[in-house]
Amino acid sequence: MSTFYLYVGIILIANAFLCLYRAFRGPTVPDRILAVNIVGTKTLVILVLIAYIFRQAMYLDVALVYGLLNFIITVVAARYLETGKIRGDWEHD
Repeated sequence: MSTFYLYVGIILIANAFLCLYRAFRGPTVPDRILAVNIVGTKTLVILVLIAYIFRQAMYLDVALVYGLLNFIITVVAARYLETGKIRGDWEHD
């Protein structure tokens, strides 16, 4: 069974490199942000697979924090692209 997960991990890593190519060559900034987000998501899945294969719960904690950081970075980048600023209206300049 762990051989199956090993092959899934290898396919995910190969797919992540394709997304890295898109992040490097992407024609627009949103394409690059999306590609980096996909790489982050694939990394999260690989960390979960490693946690399952080696039965180490520590990797699940790392994957959870990594997923949260990936989400926050994507939201901040999308906000910056949409509004041109990171700070919200609730903050006084």
